[in-house]
Amino acid sequence: MKILAVESSCDETAVAVVEDGRKVLADEIFSQVKLHEIYGGVVPEIAARSHLEVIVPLADRALKTAGLARRDIDAVACTYAPGLIGAVLVGVNFAKSAALALGVPLIPVHHIRGHIAANYLAFPGLEPPFVCLAISGGNTMLVDVRGYTDMRVLGQTRDDAAGECFDKSARVLGLGYPGGKPIDDLSKQGRDDAYDLPRPSVNDGNPFDMSFSGLKTAVVNLAHHAEQTGQPLDKPGLAASLCRAVSEMLVGRTMDAARMLGYPAVAVAGGVAANSRIRADFAAACQAAGRTLYVPPLRLCGDNAAMIGAQGYYEYQAGHTADSSLNAYATMEL
Repeated sequence: MKILAVESSCDETAVAVVEDGRKVLADEIFSQVKLHEIYGGVVPEIAARSHLEVIVPLADRALKTAGLARRDIDAVACTYAPGLIGAVLVGVNFAKSAALALGVPLIPVHHIRGHIAANYLAFPGLEPPFVCLAISGGNTMLVDVRGYTDMRVLGQTRDDAAGECFDKSARVLGLGYPGGKPIDDLSKQGRDDAYDLPRPSVNDGNPFDMSFSGLKTAVVNLAHHAEQTGQPLDKPGLAASLCRAVSEMLVGRTMDAARMLGYPAVAVAGGVAANSRIRADFAAACQAAGRTLYVPPLRLCGDNAAMIGAQGYYEYQAGHTADSSLNAYATMEL
């Protein structure tokens, strides 16, 4: 089954062709980073307009790369939640139009389910059940993946996402936007014990819930204090200390969840999964615990349409299709 998949939830326009949920025939991505970096973050109106400009030629390019004609497409999948509402609407409306014109099923896909499914593309042998930590600029959640479409959120951030913590910290350190990679690169030049940063916790009964607001505020306060007092700021050390703190908050909870559920497999997904400290700490923790770790290659960690096509295949198998009344949503439970 060949699925034309569309992703437009934030600042990447992506169109892919995926076969049977596991094989990527084409994966085209247009990044809007250059459009937004002068503003220090994503501007929703600019994002939506850019999606409108490039989505059709991007779809044509994906078909050409896959060596397929439009008649060869068996279904169209798209991200319909969550995300910037204007941006998501562009992808949803394009997908609805394409499915109608081609006379094929329309498959709505939750963005975070797509990130989890990126692991199916990277590891053909991976099957549920497993524990997956989904970490990105807008979401941080620990998921019990019981089946391809049967998932339960074990815990999630109560405030900022891990990726937002990196982005805001990078901004105050003068590293620009997006901040994940610059923070990661800078951290490799510093000591991870240079600063004693907090590891906020949520003490109301759920050990898997997280909070990153306090950690972000601690970094911002350190930077502002140094600037106001004229004291030196060890930026590489602060970046390394931040990466360590975030990693410890994520890895510990994920391994606890795997032990609680008795799952031998642990997966990580989303843009923040590209962080080298987090990847290394998960590898060490899983090796020590005798569990198998699945982390997608860097190209599949960020937003892409291939992951939407992968999850779309399993949503279709479960009978989850939509008609032309499908709408876009800024927020939605997993």
